[in-house]
Amino acid sequence: MKAPLTGVRLVVAAVLALTQAGCGTRGPSGGAGQGDDTIKASDINLQPRDKVKEGGTLRWGINEFPTQWNRNHIDGNLAVAAVVSNALLPSAFTSDGNARLSVNRDYVLEARITDRSPHQVVTYTLNPKARWSDGKPITWADYRAQWEVMRGADPAFRIVSATGYQDIAKVERGAGEHEVVVTFTRPFGDWQALFGPLLPASVNENAEAFNSSWVNAIPLTAGPFKVGALDQTAKTVTLVRDPAWWGDRAKLDRIVYRAAEQDSLTGMFGNGELDVADIGPSAPDYARARSATGAQVRFAAGPDFRHFTLNGSSEKLRDVRVRQAIQLGVDRMSIARSDLQGLDWPATPLGNHFFMPTQEGYRDNAGSFGAYDPERAKRLLDEAGWKLDGTVRKKAGDPLDLRFVVPAGSQLSKSEGELAQSMLAKIGVKLTIQAVPGDDFFTKYVIPGNFDIAPFAYIGTPFPVSSSYGAYVNSPDGKTWNANLGRSGSDDIDAALDRAVAALDPARARAGVNAADRLIWAQANVLPLYQRPQVVAVKDTLANVGARGFHDLRYQDIGFTR
Repeated sequence: MKAPLTGVRLVVAAVLALTQAGCGTRGPSGGAGQGDDTIKASDINLQPRDKVKEGGTLRWGINEFPTQWNRNHIDGNLAVAAVVSNALLPSAFTSDGNARLSVNRDYVLEARITDRSPHQVVTYTLNPKARWSDGKPITWADYRAQWEVMRGADPAFRIVSATGYQDIAKVERGAGEHEVVVTFTRPFGDWQALFGPLLPASVNENAEAFNSSWVNAIPLTAGPFKVGALDQTAKTVTLVRDPAWWGDRAKLDRIVYRAAEQDSLTGMFGNGELDVADIGPSAPDYARARSATGAQVRFAAGPDFRHFTLNGSSEKLRDVRVRQAIQLGVDRMSIARSDLQGLDWPATPLGNHFFMPTQEGYRDNAGSFGAYDPERAKRLLDEAGWKLDGTVRKKAGDPLDLRFVVPAGSQLSKSEGELAQSMLAKIGVKLTIQAVPGDDFFTKYVIPGNFDIAPFAYIGTPFPVSSSYGAYVNSPDGKTWNANLGRSGSDDIDAALDRAVAALDPARARAGVNAADRLIWAQANVLPLYQRPQVVAVKDTLANVGARGFHDLRYQDIGFTR
């Protein structure tokens, strides 16, 4: 299952923005079965539009059916929601496979820093042809309305993150309705991450509209496709070509997204029920998908990582020494080897919460807190007052038992839980695996903090600081955590992140990020496991879709080759 994309890390239930450097790398021998030793930065069978047929239906498998479709809402910060709504909503910038950014001219003709002193000012020139599906033009007012909500001034709006927006002083009308002037209170290096996706002003009118109007609905769009049907019973979303679209005409007639549990998607693909499905880092599913008739598995070094999130608001995990002990009691190498066996992908524990080993800026900051050290873990638990009583530690008669919440239908998550269960038993911690419905995993368990430990993945974007900022920033009131699903933080981490996010120089930003990362390892909020390869099964005639890495898909170009 996939997590929180653009501007903030997305979450994948079985699986947040990283760097502007490319992520191509020399892979292990065999290139994960691709026939050479190069793992691609992206693998989408990139083809020019004239090589793609007109028409057809694309059947796309997804591993959960979101309830909240407002991506700026904490419950809508899901990779699955982005896979659907990226065909429907505006973003100011688009990224290629090497994370090089360019203006998305379907919506914005120009966007640049127009002043740096006394304040950073960014001016956007909007495409005057761009319109919402109700016929209203996309103007500066949509940008202002989004900023007003996303800056986080009103807690009634359940935003995913205020990062960047909270650094804006004002959003004003420029020379006309289609010019936006954004003035910052302090420099914000990842300014290109803002306003993507852009939602119509009507969504941001009041808290009721923001929180509820996009529940089980996508009422307005502005893309090459529009919503044809959203069927909660069948768990399908049907997109159809929008004749009012002002850009390049969509090649496909429609896209039908069909939700099923992760372990079912590969079988559905092999049976010919799907044309594309993200099968994740599963060697059995990889082998099954490759053997399907007319199939191809596209494989890329994604900016994504698998991890365990430890809930710092959980009664038994509030003490940082207990969280540190859990980290030290988990053998990350063994889990990586188990998960990745048969994929020809390096089972190397990840040493950074922000950068992947294939990215500029990567430093292994794990230090002693990333080691497998059960003896030290035992000492920390003793110090925290959890004394061994038989096979399980107790404190004031209360056993140290923790819930490991997993999405039902994800064998990968279940296997990780079983391994962690055995490892933590050696330090006197009882781990109970709780399988919950996949569609509820985030909204009813992870986001509201109804878990002790949860395994999933964070999905990367081209923005190294801002997309991860919200995942580790401290709560202002001890209750409002937004994108920080681990629900723990510190003033020192916030200060380091603030220095990084304010740096316009990429080298200074990377240094600030790594300073924050060293502190996060000691905070034991998120335990990185390994860089997650992107493994996507597709029909071999499909173009412009697959394992995308940093590459933003142009949905109007997706289709079947001639």
